[in-house]
Amino acid sequence: MKTQVLYSEEFNKHDTHSHPENAERTTVLIHTLKTSPFYDDLDLIAPKILPEKLLHEIHGSAMIQRIKEMSAGTVETWLDLDTYVCPLDYTTARLAAGGLLLLAKNILEGKTSNAFALVRPPGHHATNERSMGFCLFNNAALAAHEMTKHDKRVLIFDPDVHHGNGTQAIFYQRKDVLYQSFHLSPHFPGTGDPTEIGEGMGTGYTINAPLSYGNGNTAVTQLLDTIFLPIAEQFKPDLIIVSVGYDSHHADPLGGLKLTCDFYGEILRRLQLIQPKILCTLEGGYNLQWIGKCLLSQLAQMTGHELSFEDTTHETTSVMPLIKQLQDEVGGYWKI
Repeated sequence: MKTQVLYSEEFNKHDTHSHPENAERTTVLIHTLKTSPFYDDLDLIAPKILPEKLLHEIHGSAMIQRIKEMSAGTVETWLDLDTYVCPLDYTTARLAAGGLLLLAKNILEGKTSNAFALVRPPGHHATNERSMGFCLFNNAALAAHEMTKHDKRVLIFDPDVHHGNGTQAIFYQRKDVLYQSFHLSPHFPGTGDPTEIGEGMGTGYTINAPLSYGNGNTAVTQLLDTIFLPIAEQFKPDLIIVSVGYDSHHADPLGGLKLTCDFYGEILRRLQLIQPKILCTLEGGYNLQWIGKCLLSQLAQMTGHELSFEDTTHETTSVMPLIKQLQDEVGGYWKI
């Protein structure tokens, strides 16, 4: 069964060249994909737009209306210093969210074993009530929420260099979605402390590992082995959504972590041992020389191909104090 990859040139309508999150990102990714040795093993599909009523199940009416009104103009406008809205973006953003939902359904219905959504704009900073951090609507959260209506348990794993504050906030009081994140700290958006573990019924279902500048493959491997994967195995997800951020690569201009290219595929290999039904969605990643290689590393793993890139960096490795803190914070909810 072929791995599905979702993409549309409609996503390129969300674009301003001076911004790091611009259309050239997906242009580079698609070009790299088409020159890959396993391109014929992929099934490229187009998105379907997310119904407006589903937006309202996650996001507030005022937030939705603001994006709708701003995207009805003829020039780009700005929500804040980081986040822009282009003409027709209300449609573009709903195509991104709808595309991710389509792939989630296809995986759980057995139409594909795993999938990758090359969508823009990204989503993991969008909260219930606010679009921010380059993100308009929260693609991963909308897909995960819809799957929980069918009694499916969803793990959202977030390896972006920036904490997914929006995804965390949306599921902070829920136990049907487990949110796990490693991210650079201190860094935008300033959330993701180990003490942020959820509230009410969701206590213990948010796991945050804030890493220091220079942490890389070794540090994340230790966290996977001792914290993330043991908890995920106990959670028993029916689907894993990965909010893929290639800005945790050591060469990213907005980063500060030290992951290497091949390690993105290694993360998926380890997650596949928990649940092979994996859906990746594009979040950050701004080094155009490397994001294509990082994508191929993950798609090679998803399609069962051998692929590696020459890529080395110096990293600092000690995360034992963080592991001890996480064991103290969530050890009462999970066996770790």
